[in-house]
Amino acid sequence: MTTPYVPTPYKAPDEQPDNTAFWQAAREGRLLVRQCKSCGKPHWYPRTLCPFCMGDTEWKTASGQGEIYSFSITRRAGPNPFCIAYVKLDDGVTMMTNIVDTDLDTVHIGQRVKVRFAETDGGAPVPVFAPV
Repeated sequence: MTTPYVPTPYKAPDEQPDNTAFWQAAREGRLLVRQCKSCGKPHWYPRTLCPFCMGDTEWKTASGQGEIYSFSITRRAGPNPFCIAYVKLDDGVTMMTNIVDTDLDTVHIGQRVKVRFAETDGGAPVPVFAPV
């Protein structure tokens, strides 16, 4: 028997001055990542200083496409099972996220996914991923 994912409300993100651009882009359906102005490497989680060379960073629009690197399905926490995963974006960063809009029994490593934005309980939408 397969178990479909039933979305539950996500907690609203904590919007701060250094992440305002990220959440505004999310409201517009765009995913941003930070990229270093010095070494050119993208990184996630977004920080103002590059974790590789300590250079200044800037926001870049990501493709929002990638593949599942690793995942875990939780079936006993509340009434709805859910899947968290590390998704390796084609843009070179890996982010932890939720996998949505799919039968959880079909989720697998290497599966191609694309970003979607899920509503929250009163704030900006959060990035989640669904199979392509």
